[in-house]
Amino acid sequence: MNDLKISEMLEMHKELFELHKDEWSPMEAKYGRNFILFMIEEVGECISIIKKKGDDAIMNDETVRKAFVEEMGDVLMYFNETLLRYGISADELSSAYITKHECNMKRNYNAEYKEKYTK
Repeated sequence: MNDLKISEMLEMHKELFELHKDEWSPMEAKYGRNFILFMIEEVGECISIIKKKGDDAIMNDETVRKAFVEEMGDVLMYFNETLLRYGISADELSSAYITKHECNMKRNYNAEYKEKYTK
């Protein structure tokens, strides 16, 4: 079973960048926004599969599922490229994620929704 850690994914992207550094934009923050845009484009491709093929096909059609998972992988790749360009470490992201999770575990989403949207 493959279960990549964030740090492993970032290292894989550093390796890929080294292979293409003469062709790709530098590993600098000012290019981070481009990778967020590329990531959003890939999210759009995921959405397209959902709209055109449907949930049932993603769950039961091996070809559709493979295409969907591949697009989700592309989203994750551009996400990691963004992290690298902004110098965000696996530890920094993990800490933020854990903190947010702990906060979310205490939230009352229904009450927040009512407070925000039903006044």
